[in-house]
Amino acid sequence: MPLADYLFFLPACFALNLAFGPNNLLSVTIGARQGVAAAMLAGIGRLVAFAPMIAATGLGMGALLAASELAFTALKFVGAAYLVWLGIRLLRAPAPVGDAGLPTAPRPVRALARQEFLVAIGNPKAILIFTAFLPQFVRPDAYAQSYVVVGATFLVLEIAAIALYAAFGARLGRLAARGAALRWFNRASGAMMVGFGLLLAAARRPGG
Repeated sequence: MPLADYLFFLPACFALNLAFGPNNLLSVTIGARQGVAAAMLAGIGRLVAFAPMIAATGLGMGALLAASELAFTALKFVGAAYLVWLGIRLLRAPAPVGDAGLPTAPRPVRALARQEFLVAIGNPKAILIFTAFLPQFVRPDAYAQSYVVVGATFLVLEIAAIALYAAFGARLGRLAARGAALRWFNRASGAMMVGFGLLLAAARRPGG
């Protein structure tokens, strides 16, 4: 890929990485409750989901999903149901605090990473975004090599986005260190997650 094209791709891609959605909301929530390190490790689950989705897009499966009303609808409702369920759990989550005002029972990182993975893999719009965006920066005469470059760049920038949202969440967590404030934070996060689920359920397949 020519350097000029790549330099144009970088900010456009990072803007996409920074778009506020359910996975970035998870980074904020985990960062607030368990710190930046836990949110970064949990974000590995998102990367594990995105990597095969990007590969599938490169192989043309993204276009197949875009063309299949049944596949899009099935995946959409499964993903929406999981987001709503996750939001309800956040709404109902207690905020026990210890002597320092921090949560006393952090969740295992493996469970948090699984949440990130399921939220990412259950959103058919993600692979459709990859289908519409990444191929614009791929050279037809060097398709495989250039697709690897743009795909790997997306994942690296996704790590940066996870770090930024996790740091923001950790800052919010320090500002809302009391139990009552954390309960309200859980409720706000849960309501937003339910909202994302409802928006996903209402989403229409492009061209549908």
